[in-house]
Amino acid sequence: MSFLQDFPHGEGRLRRMKVILQNSLPIEMQGEKDLPGVAPCQPDDWLRVDDAYGAQMAYRRKLLREVPDQVLFSEPGALGAAQEALGAALGLLPRLGFSVGGTDVTCPDGVSVAVARDDPLRTLGRLVQQDICLLQRRGHEHVLTGAILCFPANWRLAEKAGRPLSAIHDPVEEYDSNIARRVQRLFDGVRVGRPLWRHNRLSYSDADLHQPYRKADGAGRFVRSERQCILRLPDSGAVVFAIHTFVVEERRK
Repeated sequence: MSFLQDFPHGEGRLRRMKVILQNSLPIEMQGEKDLPGVAPCQPDDWLRVDDAYGAQMAYRRKLLREVPDQVLFSEPGALGAAQEALGAALGLLPRLGFSVGGTDVTCPDGVSVAVARDDPLRTLGRLVQQDICLLQRRGHEHVLTGAILCFPANWRLAEKAGRPLSAIHDPVEEYDSNIARRVQRLFDGVRVGRPLWRHNRLSYSDADLHQPYRKADGAGRFVRSERQCILRLPDSGAVVFAIHTFVVEERRK
């Protein structure tokens, strides 16, 4: 489901909100109980296609055309890892409804995307719903060396690019030194062929997927939930952090 709607903003002004909704959250992400911790993920389940694919992808491709500097980042040293991530994704796409050729891919929405191996993150951003962050070990920490981030929730890629995990999470009050050590151990410990996943859940009054500035308000009409997968690439050793964003209408009791 996708539509545009005017909502009050500021002193009597209106702004245009883009609403793209899934019909429901995946069953493993439903429920009102406390969120689970990190759990094992099937090796081929870090990419998914859902009922919002067409609308989400149209939005992603628009952002890549119009504001690429806001959604795409890659250090020169990350090219090999990004190419490896693209190759891993291409290997999974046929079972998800894509037609993969030698030089291009036909997506489930009928769009043909050229496979640019010299620009792998941009290619991924035009193919899959998931945002893809690449983290590589430098010294004692993993550093964000590349990303296609079209659907941020309260953070800007420019503020995190090239920074280690601890600095990336600086603004998060709950992210103390103990949690920082646990997260670093998680990124150190994820094994090739044995990805991990977790999810979050927040309440928003604004359903727009691209929200680098606005914050969850705790009493909104939409539920935003991210399915986050962590996997290690076998050749580069880089860690992929894949984020699949779901937005559904809040069910009122």
